[in-house]
Amino acid sequence: MNRPSCLLASALTAGMLLSTAACSTDGGDGGGSGRTDSPASPASASTVPASPVVEEPGAASPSPSPSVRTLTKAEAQTALITNSDLGSQWDESQGVAAWHDALLKSKVDEADFVTDKANAEQCQKLLDGLYSEDLLGKPQGASAVTGFDDSDNDAQMRYEVASYGKSSLDSQLKWLKTLPDICDQFTAVNGKGDRQTVQVVSTHLPDVGDARQGLQVTMSGELEGDPETLTLDFAAVRVGDSALSLTNGGLSGTEHQSTEQAVKAGASRLKDVLAGKSPAPTQG
Repeated sequence: MNRPSCLLASALTAGMLLSTAACSTDGGDGGGSGRTDSPASPASASTVPASPVVEEPGAASPSPSPSVRTLTKAEAQTALITNSDLGSQWDESQGVAAWHDALLKSKVDEADFVTDKANAEQCQKLLDGLYSEDLLGKPQGASAVTGFDDSDNDAQMRYEVASYGKSSLDSQLKWLKTLPDICDQFTAVNGKGDRQTVQVVSTHLPDVGDARQGLQVTMSGELEGDPETLTLDFAAVRVGDSALSLTNGGLSGTEHQSTEQAVKAGASRLKDVLAGKSPAPTQG
């Protein structure tokens, strides 16, 4: 290696400065006049130049990687849908429906899963997520929630926008996709001993956002001695590292068209907010 000898030569005589500069260019920061426009060799490619790299004439500029946009609290609030996105029968929610605790706070009957206890755990995770309203996991960033009541069909919708992180969202969506197979049909028992037959199927969602998953969960049985059937849509759509999610339904069934309307309008609003735009007004 020449550097020590070059530095010694520099100390001994001023006449060797040119040689010293040449050695410095070979192993320094690349800022000397010895740099050419020739392609860098593998050995020199690891050295980051202190000055901007000058592109050769005619060379194509690389496309910049898109930056990750993380929602602020105000943006999450702006991305929420309103009842005008759904239809005239929807109003702001007046509180959580009684069936929320009476039915969703239930335990899986593991006798339905004699050969696979792991599946029982996944179905319990589904019920717990519906009850605690966090089937997509806990938000890693800002979040905002709203709710609506459907006076015509005695249904409720809970709608949330939050930042979770792309990898976390993709993992949760992948898990949700497995549930119609794992939890096709099972029995759940609430705190008062009421037994419900639970069925889980996939549902269609509009082709919006970067990824999406829809489920419909039906719980049929008795509630305090009376026959009842709860039908709930669950929908989630990822846009970047954020997502919208909703539950929609009640004891009189669910209007899946309202679920699709909410998903379509909500994905558009979230996309606009992440792009720094004001969401366009919509009308259900």
